[in-house]
Amino acid sequence: MNELIENRRSIRKFKSGKPVTREDLNRLLGAAMMSPSACNSRPWEFIAVTKRESLDEIARIHPYAKMCETATAAIIIVAIPQSGRPEGYFPQDCGAATENILLEAVSMGLGTCWCGVYPKEDRVAGFRKLFNINEPKIPFNVIAIGTPDENPEQRGFFEESRVSYID
Repeated sequence: MNELIENRRSIRKFKSGKPVTREDLNRLLGAAMMSPSACNSRPWEFIAVTKRESLDEIARIHPYAKMCETATAAIIIVAIPQSGRPEGYFPQDCGAATENILLEAVSMGLGTCWCGVYPKEDRVAGFRKLFNINEPKIPFNVIAIGTPDENPEQRGFFEESRVSYID
């Protein structure tokens, strides 16, 4: 298995005083934009956040994003639902972009934590207001980013009992 996949963890505590640079963010966003999407529709936009007050506000409005209080950056993935072909694939497409960010961050020595916003209406409303995201665009998730200040145990593992082989 790929070492980046094996080493990826959800980090909930970050070191202070270690900023995530604009160059770092652009590298992470470049990885996101390289992800596959249905019919190459690329139904996403991104908001890169390094402003301390905004990171603290994310922690206040999202019940599971308290790690933003110690993160030095965050990326909000904004979904753009499509009408027509291909319709309805934005969750998979934005999920693929998210995973590319998480894996690229590991390669850079950064830690991340993916916190869902969509489909929880209260979270969607809070992020819409905080970041001026108008319909039909949807705040999909927030990814806290920074230098890890913890090393959680690996939680994922292979379970063959969850696989059906068709030979």
